[in-house]
Amino acid sequence: MTREEGARKRGQLVRDGYCHIEGVLPEDFLAVLREESDRLLDAADHPPEWQYQGSDLHVTGKDNEVMGNLLDWPGSREILEAMGLTDFTPSGIVIILSKPAGGPPLYWHQDWMGWNDPISLSPWPQTIFLSYYLVDTDFENGCFRVIPGTHRRRIPLHGQVEVPHQQTAYFADVQDPHMFGDHPDAVDLPVKAGDLVIGDARVLHSARGNHSDRRRTLLLGWHNRPVTVPDYWTDEVPEPIASRPPDAQYEVTRIPGKYLV
Repeated sequence: MTREEGARKRGQLVRDGYCHIEGVLPEDFLAVLREESDRLLDAADHPPEWQYQGSDLHVTGKDNEVMGNLLDWPGSREILEAMGLTDFTPSGIVIILSKPAGGPPLYWHQDWMGWNDPISLSPWPQTIFLSYYLVDTDFENGCFRVIPGTHRRRIPLHGQVEVPHQQTAYFADVQDPHMFGDHPDAVDLPVKAGDLVIGDARVLHSARGNHSDRRRTLLLGWHNRPVTVPDYWTDEVPEPIASRPPDAQYEVTRIPGKYLV
């Protein structure tokens, strides 16, 4: 990826809350990742709480060589460098998200946990997920869905969905028109095996159900950056961020507050 291409992808990430990059993982590494993911999934218990995610299996890179190789993948580093996102650090964990054959859709949600912090106003991404797809996805087997711009713009759905990844979301009614509905601004994002989707933790996203007869697996890694203005940012910095004490601590919450406008 050239610097010019990287700048365009970063611009989309800043504007829409996500971007899609094709062909990041080669077929030989994909085969290794599929084999290891299947092995771990087959050995894992699958609690009822996983019904909508399909799985939520956390694997540390230091304990699993294959997943460690993914976290250190040179192609991903090159992409982040081209995008000017060199100050992001991986969490060290790969999350295996695999929707089984016949699995239901994933509910609408966002994953940001810092809504009490003024940094929530940042026009730039602070926490991002890198999702590597191990299979092709489409409407049939559970492709990614996203509502562009909702990382920085409040819409009614923010107040209509359950707080994500806790009991009322895990066991929500699949007929709930807000949690699982077809939002008019939603975008479906079919991808190919080996593609990468980068998303802002604040953006509203979900996934379609898997109506195929095979698993739909992706591997997700969280990446975080310091609470500072990134070097590439030349536009205005929101005043609450400019005046934020650098060592301030805020209570964690997944519920958007005054900093989502």
